[in-house]
Amino acid sequence: MGKEIKAKAKSGLENLKYETASELGLANYQNMDKGELTARQNGYVGGYMTKKLVEMAENQLSGR
Repeated sequence: MGKEIKAKAKSGLENLKYETASELGLANYQNMDKGELTARQNGYVGGYMTKKLVEMAENQLSGR
């Protein structure tokens, strides 16, 4: 992949992470010390990100 595509993908994933954290009630996640969060809280963010990515892929594949 080109550097520009990698940068856009990384930026998109970061935005998704912060959006997901906000939806889960972790406001200001970007500036939080992640070490102060529980493993469960950090796991929820990653888990919900994965769920959203799978849903997006399924929608694309089904033509929605």
